[in-house]
Amino acid sequence: MTRIEEFEELRPLLFSIAYRILGSVSEAEDAIQETWLRYAATPTQPTSAKAFLSTTVSRISIDVLRSARVRREEYTGPWFPEPLLADPYEDPARSAELADSVSMAALLLLERLSPLERAVFVLREVFGFGFPEVASAVGRSEAACRQLMVRARRHMDAGRPRFEADRNERDELAGRFLDAFRDGDLDGLRELLAADVQLIADGGGKAPRWADRFVGLEHVAGALATLVEAFARIGGRVTPHLVNGEPGAVFHDSDGKVFNTWALDIVDGQIQTIRTVNNPDKLRHLGPVADAWAALREAGVTPPTGK
Repeated sequence: MTRIEEFEELRPLLFSIAYRILGSVSEAEDAIQETWLRYAATPTQPTSAKAFLSTTVSRISIDVLRSARVRREEYTGPWFPEPLLADPYEDPARSAELADSVSMAALLLLERLSPLERAVFVLREVFGFGFPEVASAVGRSEAACRQLMVRARRHMDAGRPRFEADRNERDELAGRFLDAFRDGDLDGLRELLAADVQLIADGGGKAPRWADRFVGLEHVAGALATLVEAFARIGGRVTPHLVNGEPGAVFHDSDGKVFNTWALDIVDGQIQTIRTVNNPDKLRHLGPVADAWAALREAGVTPPTGK
């Protein structure tokens, strides 16, 4: 097998590692490209292509994440990962675990970790690398990696929801919610929302000046009512889709251009959080992006104020 064939065979794994460390599709793709350049420039064939490439992409991703932290601290409004509609790394035996590890909620928990903790957690907990492999990948001793893993696991466990929905029940409830949105059934939407539901938007200062956070049943229901009206006026389309392994949707204008994505957190039979990515820079990998400003003018709807 040639180097390029080995690399392409391992590309899905490399992307999945890089994306979980970075939370960005574009940065993960850049890390993979740099990994290939280093692999191609290596004068001798590594004993294990998988070990070499996993180590290289991990170290590149750690360096990128360290510099990205500053940008994220200066980001306008809430920061969410770039939405991922399909994880290329397929392992049927572990599909549920892999989907959970790439959810918006999980990736936001990973943001609490240091770059080294995050890389160790992803390699060990998500992809099952042995500690010798993890140590080689992050350039630390096995003992140090075990300590990093303990701290990472503690942070992750503290932030996880106490009750998680059955996957079939979750998908069924999400389907009802999106059907109600498409049909303009406001009562149907309200009955599926938790009392302390939140609607949080990542616009990055580049989307129309909608509020970026709505908290509580009344405020979220009011925001959804405005969105339903605006979307109907412009002939928008709602396409149910897994977003980062969670039930969600991609919203398009009448020409099929992408407005935003929604990812739904469902806990105890109710929608707890709606996370929407509106920043056009985070949507370009999904296809042509709609002009949200023009759509808002066309709809003639006043953006609601969040509370």
